[in-house]
Amino acid sequence: MKNAISKRGVLLGICCLLAILVVGCSRGSDGPNASPAPSAPTEQQPPAASSPSGSASPSDSASPETTPPAEEDPVELRLEQMTLEEKIGQVIVAGIDGTKIDEKMKKLIVDQHVGGLIWYKDNFSDLSGSIQLVNALKQANSGNPLPLFMSVDQEGGKVSRLPKDFTAMPDAVKVGRTGKPELAREMGALLSDELRLMGFNMNFAPVLDVNSNPANPVIGSRAFGSDADLVVSMGVAVMQGLQQGGTVAVVKHFPGHGDTSVDSHLELPSVHKTTADLEKLEWIPFQAAIQEGADAVMIAHILFPSIDPDSPSSLSKTVITDLLRDRLGYNGVVITDDMTMGAIARNYGIEDASLQSFLAGSDLILVAHGYDTARKVYDKLLSAAKSGEIPESRLDESLRRIIALKLKYKLSDESIPIPSANDLPNDEISQWLKRLQ
Repeated sequence: MKNAISKRGVLLGICCLLAILVVGCSRGSDGPNASPAPSAPTEQQPPAASSPSGSASPSDSASPETTPPAEEDPVELRLEQMTLEEKIGQVIVAGIDGTKIDEKMKKLIVDQHVGGLIWYKDNFSDLSGSIQLVNALKQANSGNPLPLFMSVDQEGGKVSRLPKDFTAMPDAVKVGRTGKPELAREMGALLSDELRLMGFNMNFAPVLDVNSNPANPVIGSRAFGSDADLVVSMGVAVMQGLQQGGTVAVVKHFPGHGDTSVDSHLELPSVHKTTADLEKLEWIPFQAAIQEGADAVMIAHILFPSIDPDSPSSLSKTVITDLLRDRLGYNGVVITDDMTMGAIARNYGIEDASLQSFLAGSDLILVAHGYDTARKVYDKLLSAAKSGEIPESRLDESLRRIIALKLKYKLSDESIPIPSANDLPNDEISQWLKRLQ
């Protein structure tokens, strides 16, 4: 009897327990305040603790990883900090007068904020005096946002500007006759050594023109030869030697000055060639230089009526933008030949031509002679920028190229020491000259 009662009690207890569990499960799944059942933890996704409100509290949840701030683009950073006046100044490379700094030189740098200076032979005195002028000009630029392009035409041969302290380098044609690109590359490196000692960072060389016209009065022996392939191998090698030495090489004179019969320093040459003609000869060295990383290209003052009957190359959007940039794929800095040359000054007016050239796609306007002329060009461009004739986007496009080039070559306005005779690469030049024989 007792066993029967005991068994009955156990069964009754089990039934009650089951009833409670059923009711509890029903309330947990259907009740208005029900919470979802926690999912089983897995190794890949550990469960998060819940706050009374049902969401994870900041103190309980893991902190998200902090994303490091994106590194600022140094080009954009410089650009954002520049005034309109400073931007306009950066697109001008101006000439200087004399061998000592004067108030006009200072004003050109301080008031017009010019981005670069070009030196000619009459700006050089002796070694010491030339270095003192270089340092004085750099010091005058200390208040501007970017260092100066300190530029010169140091091709060798008849186009040589440096003091006589340096052993003379030969014309390009003499180097071209060797047919040895390794000697041309050494030439570029030696030119760079000379310029670096003098505080220069930009050389308007090498000449990539194919000397196809024996009557050419301005190119001649400045070219490596009359064969395009020879000009490619020698000219590109000189460019690379300059670049490797830390000098900005400006290849010239696009779209090709080798078939002219008029000196553009005096008059405007006209060449009756089509783009198809140029592709077969004149463009070959420039295309090779672009493929090998040309940093800067100089545009010639030559009229090609079959390409652009209204404007010479240096003022032509067809030549600079449509052909050089779009067709040949060139993205570097474009600089004009000197806008004070007769080809422009006698036919177009320097200030108007400078504006037209910039709108056509040039980045740097070379105004090599006359402080007043450089100032007028600056005023013309500044007025056009303020009126919107030069769109801000167009101006900034050129500034990005200019800033990037200056940063690439780590240009500096720091003073340089006066070199001694032993510092000059004259022994190396002499040894190199013997190998040209």
